[in-house]
Amino acid sequence: ARSFADIGDIIRGKDLYRGGGRGRDQLEENLKKIFEKIHEKLTGDAIEYYQDKNGGNFFKLREDWWTANRETVWKAIRCSAPRDADYFIKTVCSGGKTPTQGKCRCIDFSVPTYLDYVPQYL
Repeated sequence: ARSFADIGDIIRGKDLYRGGGRGRDQLEENLKKIFEKIHEKLTGDAIEYYQDKNGGNFFKLREDWWTANRETVWKAIRCSAPRDADYFIKTVCSGGKTPTQGKCRCIDFSVPTYLDYVPQYL
């Protein structure tokens, strides 16, 4: 199973795990195509700003897309998982004052920050 942080790493092209052989390569190729299509729809200065200089990877666009959409991805994961999913763990929200409820969500529905930018160990 992949964690929320892993999903962010995959989207941003920073996932260190290179296992999975052909499936991993297919995923990366699909992401390149998706972000190429996103880039084609950009206008003005954004076209040059996000111009790919890494062989179709669009790393800067991927990073900024994740920053802009991570909360939506979190809501999709949280709202789709069954109540008894082992994917979620309880933690604290609101500056450490209240625990998460149910599907690992804070009262304000924010993404618990401990789920982002987790160091990867191989």
